[in-house]
Amino acid sequence: MFVAKRALAVSTKAAFPKAISVPKVSASVIQRAGISSGKINKKPLAQTATEAATAAPQGQSISAIVEDHINLRAATQSNLSPTLNKFCLDGKVAVVTGGARGLGRHIAEALCDVRVSALVIFDVLKEHGDEAVAELSQKFDVPIVFKQVDVRDHISVQNAVTETVGQFGKIDVLVNSAGIADSNIPAEGYNIDMFRRLIDINLTGTFVVAQAVGNAMIQQKTKGSMIFIASMSGHIVNYPQQQSCYNASKAGVIMLGKSLAAEWAAHKIRVNTISPGYMDTALNRVPALDAQKVMWNERTPMGRLGNVDELNNLAVFLASDASTYMTGSDLLCDGGYTCW
Repeated sequence: MFVAKRALAVSTKAAFPKAISVPKVSASVIQRAGISSGKINKKPLAQTATEAATAAPQGQSISAIVEDHINLRAATQSNLSPTLNKFCLDGKVAVVTGGARGLGRHIAEALCDVRVSALVIFDVLKEHGDEAVAELSQKFDVPIVFKQVDVRDHISVQNAVTETVGQFGKIDVLVNSAGIADSNIPAEGYNIDMFRRLIDINLTGTFVVAQAVGNAMIQQKTKGSMIFIASMSGHIVNYPQQQSCYNASKAGVIMLGKSLAAEWAAHKIRVNTISPGYMDTALNRVPALDAQKVMWNERTPMGRLGNVDELNNLAVFLASDASTYMTGSDLLCDGGYTCW
């Protein structure tokens, strides 16, 4: 749910045809680019992002290394149909807030799976962020960076965005997944400080990051895509739990997305939202919610909670060139809950 001031790790590893063979570049290439090096895949035929530059000169930027990597990846695109190619993120740099765990973490993995050229995770949780970088780096040949900062802190957010653009040259995709939930709190007894904190993270934080990234996209004339994770709670009042603040914050995120979509369309920036229903996340797998989950399932036509990876393809669709005429839309993914 958050962002960061410094790069903690960058790691690399991706899928290339075995026919491609490029000499390896030492970890010092990354270090000269100003980023601490993570574990580098040393398999002879596993082309890594850091290996994409065959003879990187002293002081070569990480963005130049990524550009070389993009060019090599282009050789593999001919294996896909034109339609499938539109769903790939080759050449795109993505930022995911709240990407250290939960739904954001799964979306981050999905972006890597469709060949994003670089991924930056913004999150307040350092330990989880480091773990996410390590795990994703074992699966994909993608430069992955974690930056730790609170999305409510606009100065830290701006610093993180500036660092990201400096490292990778641009930002093409923003997934705003950072957020918290307070539930089972009657409105008449809702602590005002708690109310303000939730609004500040879920709604204000979404705007703070979008503003910083939006300015970068506008300045660089990037035809970017932003995806905000909202909720069906922005459309309906949940039952039986009382959560007026959360519902209001997510309704605000949906309308914020529509407003920015209208304002930034002139800059070729698309903004859409995804509204999940009840998802089977770790936060919902607690005994205290067992009775409520029975009610949630009964009120959902599909009779179950969503799997944690069932937002992934929606995020990929909205991030990619498969959705270039879509902006200001809110996509409900709730098992039919809002039908009743």
